[in-house]
Amino acid sequence: MIVDEVSPNMASILNTISDVNYGNIELRPKGILIHVTKGLQNFTWIIPYYRLVVYKVDGSSIHSNGKFIHFRNNKTFKENKKFFDKLMTEKINYDAKYNVSPI
Repeated sequence: MIVDEVSPNMASILNTISDVNYGNIELRPKGILIHVTKGLQNFTWIIPYYRLVVYKVDGSSIHSNGKFIHFRNNKTFKENKKFFDKLMTEKINYDAKYNVSPI
């Protein structure tokens, strides 16, 4: 998916030239991994489900620990709707299993 924007404290992981930034999300049993590539370097942001907050605003915005990454709403994003549904189901199941209440 195309990364549209990141929080200021994560700006160093984006390409500084006018190049498109891509990111992908990997589901894990207790959280997610967000991978972003900058040239030949790979960055991974690890987010446990209990810290994960997802906002649906003209794409999708994933927040955790004062940081965020916003994915652009385009054809690729729309093709991943099932994935985001699965992501939210995994988070709900995790919260129910470990009795996590919303803040």
